[in-house]
Amino acid sequence: MSVATGAFKPPAAPGQAPPNFELPAFCRVQGVATPTGDSEIRFEVWLPASGWNGKFEQVGNGAFAGAIPLSSMALPLYRGYAAAGTDDGHQGNPASAAWAVGHPEKVIDFGYRAVHVVSIQAKAIITAFYGKNPRLAYFVGCSDGGREALMEAQRFPQDFRGIVAGAPANYWTHLSTKGLWDERALSQPGAWIPPAKLKILQDAALAQCDSLDGLKDGLIENPELCRFNPVSVQCKGEEAANCLTAPQVQGAQKIYGPAINSETGKEILPGYSPGAEADPANWVLWISGARSSKFTVQAFIANSFFADMVFGNPKMDLDTINFGSDVKLADEKVGTIIDSASPDLRAFKVHGGKLIQYAGWGDAAIPPQGSVNYFESVQAKMGDTKNFYRLFMVPGMSHCGGGEGPNVFGNGVAVPNADASDDVVMAMDQWVERGTAPSKIIATRYIGNNPAKGVQYTRPLCPYPQDAQYNGSGDPNQAGSFRCRVPAGLPKH
Repeated sequence: MSVATGAFKPPAAPGQAPPNFELPAFCRVQGVATPTGDSEIRFEVWLPASGWNGKFEQVGNGAFAGAIPLSSMALPLYRGYAAAGTDDGHQGNPASAAWAVGHPEKVIDFGYRAVHVVSIQAKAIITAFYGKNPRLAYFVGCSDGGREALMEAQRFPQDFRGIVAGAPANYWTHLSTKGLWDERALSQPGAWIPPAKLKILQDAALAQCDSLDGLKDGLIENPELCRFNPVSVQCKGEEAANCLTAPQVQGAQKIYGPAINSETGKEILPGYSPGAEADPANWVLWISGARSSKFTVQAFIANSFFADMVFGNPKMDLDTINFGSDVKLADEKVGTIIDSASPDLRAFKVHGGKLIQYAGWGDAAIPPQGSVNYFESVQAKMGDTKNFYRLFMVPGMSHCGGGEGPNVFGNGVAVPNADASDDVVMAMDQWVERGTAPSKIIATRYIGNNPAKGVQYTRPLCPYPQDAQYNGSGDPNQAGSFRCRVPAGLPKH
């Protein structure tokens, strides 16, 4: 169907504002792919009526998907790309996997098949509409979309030449296990940490580690260098408003620490980083909850994963799940389908692919250390990756965006006059088209996290293991006053 300029405004995705710009005229194609008898993969392809740049961008989902990410398709269309997205083969609440019970083919659709099938269908539609193939294809996603992005690089390396993977939930089975781990840790008697006390943890972590980058600015540039222990804020006597009880400290230690396999003693997934606990989009939303750790986004997703996807029993007693054999079962039954943790990106590299990954150090949905661990696993497998794969860690940023820190760099927020220096997708495009790898990406912090209120400061994001160090002089609100360097004392993993 033909859509006139400004006639369609995509609905806002959960937790996001709707696009703040008018869509150009485009042809809206809606389709359903049925690769198996139990598959129903809905998708849309948007084709610019004029000014097509000859390229294609497919966008990713969040959580368990369940809807076509229309709001994420708006920006690529606005920039002249043909755009596509899918619901991953089912519709419903993104925090629930109830659709998976009794439907193993739908689990495969969600795990990897839907994105791949839609990439093929979308390219065919683009070719039929314009009379020529798209000359380049890109994939951009965050969270589950980041998992999908890495899945494409690993399993279908020829689908896309350029990929941006934000905060990837690529080790989904172990991420869900960490969700149960944290929920139980804060469900112990007296261990729950109320929202008002999260600032105690944040302030103490900042007091200890904020100035490690040469500037005291309310951010921990690299939490890997921070040796914060919540014991430092434990009450000396009875509970008070400015300290945590011993059970609360123990609960916090479990969150900062890794989930551990009860049978092997090995790490299942790393813990969360200190320094951004009190942001409303962080611990209270994902980990600790407003009233209980059982009512958080993390808990809902983790519980549904095990009950619906692993055991196929929505009524099961989740307290019976253990951190040994049940984790092994999840890995064997589902992990081979939905986890995108393989470090082998050789085929993607040979295809000429370029991959940029990013994650916020303040992310409370997916442990940011997991992004570092995956990046390092690829380097261990393949050697230096700088010619095709770079990771950018963002101080203070929450899950995919927001939070306290320089959090706008083309990650879903449209910025006027953006270019490859300050937009991660445009940087990826330039890397593919011109062979110019990003040595840094300038991120912006807006006043009140609202671009309409103006710029608060800018800061360079550096390719890991580098981070941004203040030069010691110059305006600390300007990115030019910082340099990228590899910090001393970076731990080995």
